[in-house]
Amino acid sequence: MENTAQPLGIMQIEVKTQLEEKENQKFSTFKAVSFKSQVVAGTNYFIKVDIGNDEYVHLRVYQSLPHENKPLTLSAYQVKKTKQDELSYF
Repeated sequence: MENTAQPLGIMQIEVKTQLEEKENQKFSTFKAVSFKSQVVAGTNYFIKVDIGNDEYVHLRVYQSLPHENKPLTLSAYQVKKTKQDELSYF
């Protein structure tokens, strides 16, 4: 996995909605603080997100290859994380 400079702004918006649906709650704070990427048949992004009140979630987001023209997918997530928790494959 590597840390890249890929902008996460649009990705955050798309993924926030998916997480809110899965968790059945709204997040007033949703700010990516770090991420890693893994190239597969597309790209997996592992993103640490600050959701406020010193709470964090770790997200695994899949971005398909450009020619497939598919939306971003929230593949998996972990809740109850802290700022100190290491962001790793899950």
